[in-house]
Formats: sequence, C-alpha cells, structure tokens
Amino acid sequence: MPRLRRNDRPRAAPATGGRTHASGLGVDPAYARATQYDELFLPDGSPREHYAQLMATLAALPRDEILARVQSINTMLLQRGVTFTVYAEASGTERVFPFDIIPRILTTAEWDRIDRGIVQRVRALNAFLHDVYHDERILRERRIPREIVYSSKSFCAEMIGVDVAGDVYVHVSGIDLIRDENGTFLVLEDNCRSPSGISYVLENRTVLKRGFPDVFRNYEVCPVDDYPSRLLRVLRHCAPAGVSQPNVVVLTPGIHNSAYFEHTLLARRMGVELVEGRDLIVVDNVAYVRTTHGLERVDVIYRRIDDDYLDPLYFHSESTLGVTGLMNAYRAGKVTLANAIGTGVADDKALYPYVPEMIRFYLGETPLLENVLTFDCTNDVQRRHVLDNLDKFVVKNVNASGGYGMLMGAFASAAERTLFAALVAERPRDFIAQPTIQLSSAPTLIDGRLSPRRVDLRPFALLSDSVEVPRAALTRVALREDSLVVNSSQGGGSKDTWVLQA
Repeated sequence: MPRLRRNDRPRAAPATGGRTHASGLGVDPAYARATQYDELFLPDGSPREHYAQLMATLAALPRDEILARVQSINTMLLQRGVTFTVYAEASGTERVFPFDIIPRILTTAEWDRIDRGIVQRVRALNAFLHDVYHDERILRERRIPREIVYSSKSFCAEMIGVDVAGDVYVHVSGIDLIRDENGTFLVLEDNCRSPSGISYVLENRTVLKRGFPDVFRNYEVCPVDDYPSRLLRVLRHCAPAGVSQPNVVVLTPGIHNSAYFEHTLLARRMGVELVEGRDLIVVDNVAYVRTTHGLERVDVIYRRIDDDYLDPLYFHSESTLGVTGLMNAYRAGKVTLANAIGTGVADDKALYPYVPEMIRFYLGETPLLENVLTFDCTNDVQRRHVLDNLDKFVVKNVNASGGYGMLMGAFASAAERTLFAALVAERPRDFIAQPTIQLSSAPTLIDGRLSPRRVDLRPFALLSDSVEVPRAALTRVALREDSLVVNSSQGGGSKDTWVLQA
C-alpha cells in the first residue's frame, strides 16, 4: 500500500460499464471479454487498492491535457535519443521505443517475493556455470544431461578450467517474469549474457516525472536512478586481484547495435569510457585503451559484445568488433570481463527446464519462483505430444531471441504449424515448447482510451559477493491487440515500473 499524506485517502475513480476510467479517456470494450489477470483492475472493475489514488489523479485531468502531455513525452523521448533498431526490417529502422504513461505498480510484498526468488535463481545459475567449466558435478551425477550442455551453441570449451575473478560469471542478469491467469509470477526465461533494457527503465522514470508529475502525488516510489552507481560498484568489485583503483570501460559493438543508446547512457551515468574494439589493444596479456595521452591500462570490461566476436584469435577470425589477444589476457587474470565468457550456456532455453534442479542441487533449497511448464523436444514422448498439439503450444527456437524463431500455435496458420513441425522433427535440440499462457494485462493508452495489453517484467540482478536486485525493473507491453509477444522488435513498448516503499 502506498504511503499517503495525512487526511488524503485514495478515492475510487468513477466507473462506467463496470470498469474504472480516467477522465474522458474511456475504456476499451475488450475489457468486457477479458479473462486474464489484470494488473490494475479487480474482476468487478474497481481498481486494486494500490492503484486507486493513481486512477483518481488521472480522472482529475482533462482528456485533452492528458493527450497533449503524451505528445510532449514522445517528443522528449525523440530528443533524448531513446531508440532501438529493428534488424528484421530491410531498412534497419531506428525508432523511438514506445512508452505508455500508465505505470505498472508493484507492492512491497510482491517485490519482496520477486527479490528472494531472483536472488536464489542467480546464485544457482552462477554455481552451475562454475561447476560446468570445472568439476562438472551436476553432469557426473546425471542431474542434467551432459549432451544438452555440450551441444549448446553457447557452451565455450575455451573456458574449461579458467578461474574468473571472485568466481562470478553472471555479474549482470535479467530474469523475465510473467503472471499467469491466477496472478502468480512465473519465470519465463533467464538472460545471463548481456541483458538489455535498463536504459528504458531510467528514461521512463525521467520522462514520466517531467510529463506527469501529478501521478506521483501521494506515492512513495522506490528510485531507479541509483542503478548505474550500483552497477559500477559491482564492476569495480570484480577487478583482478591486487588492483585497488580499477579502470572500467564499456565495450560496445558500435552505433549500429540495437542497444547502442543503452551503452552510451550507462557509460555516461557511470562516468567511464565507452569504447569499441579498435580503441583497445592487448600487450603482454594486459589490456589497454588508446587515449590522447597514450595507453591506459584497463582492468574491467563491461562488454556488450557476444562471445563469438570478442577475440579473432579464439572465435570468429574475421571479427572486427573485438580485440586480438583479449582471451589470453582474460585467461591470465589480467582483465575481468563482465559478464564472463561462456555464460550463455546458462540461459540456453534447452537448459531452462533444469534451473529448478540447479537450485536444489547447489543450494539445497526449494525454488521460490516456478518455471513455466516446458517440454523438451529431444525427448521422444514429449516431442510427439508437442507435435500432436501444436495449436496449444508456444514453440521456441533455443538459439533465437527478441521474439524471433517462435511459433505461437494458437495464432499460427496451418501452413506455419506444418513448417514448424518439420523443423522440430529435423532438429529437436533446437526447440522447446510451452503451453500458451495468458499473460497478465495492464491498462494501456491506445487511441485515447484504456485498453488491456499484455505485459511481462524484467528485474535486473547484480552479483558480486552477494546478489542484489535493484528496485528498477522493466515492464514490457505488447501494444498490438491480443498479442502475447512483448519484445520491442515485435511491436512492443514499455511502462514505468513502480516498486512501492514499505
């Protein structure tokens, strides 16, 4: 429950047709047939307690003023360069990341449960990475099939036996959560390589405060702007042994990368250099950055480049994005890479079903956040079940991301299902299947009225000597009607996510 000013209790906004509305915005009739859990509305159409004051505030604003402020925010986002690139389009279109003004609010109790579940999960994932590149206990005891690990395209044989600073592999992670029809949070997938989206969290809060300061009235919302300082502290903590004042840089593929805006923002907010591969050089297993004053040693690299492009001596020989000799410096312990090379095996979708087993194996604990039920297509029985019921499943390519390489069986044509059936039968290791879950919805301003749109949640975790989960999470929203895909590359946007202070 938000803390309210004395003598200022929340008032329920007026309702029309069983649903609360904000001023003259109106409510989409789609709400009348909605069956999914809604973040704001109770089944009877009234707002949940922690949303009541927000709706009262919006109801006091004239419709024209709300729409004018929305336009002002969009202009602000464009001027601030809050963009992403859609690679699938022929033009490689760069566009403003859509932002919805109705915030998503999480109570302290909800966040505490999320926090504890993510801390547990990240500890287990990090332990798995250390184990799989060292003792392989979980494989030798057959708790996870060895062939699934070794066949992962993200498994890096060059990391076997390599000791990383502090035994930390996943310095930064993003754990994607959804709510099911009952309002229960479930883990949809883990992002252990270089999760993106925190820049939108920071910018969303800034523009909402500027454009709609009224909505924060009577709420005590946890700040998000301390994330860069927390990230910098984690990066400095993982410096090579003996380095007391580490030099940290952010390594970017360059301006054509879809997350380049984020790379620049984080480097600027942390007060560190943003570099490309051509700016770095390795001499005698020590990494340096070229400056106008000569070479300066680099101790920690927060890299936003995939493993395959980091060092042409070890990986793609034609890569111009990385640094020749970087792997040797890393293996020698002269420089720290965050996240560690080879972390992708932990978020391989084929290994996702085994994360609860990792929690039990390494921590001796019961998972606090459940997985979505997942079918392993390498298993003959499970594969046959999936192929016989493709219209009921979401089938995912384990090597794809961003909403690509996926079949939404309930919405696919017969021809699309036939194509995917052939792909699954031919390459079962490349696919998993999950039942279609009706993601929770949240009221979203569409064409001047509140419409239900599906959302997910990506909290970010930072790992050094312990796991911390900053109260800065990304809510992605599927802006297309009835869509269950929230990715920006598939037409999704975002909301400001509020975590209420206790």
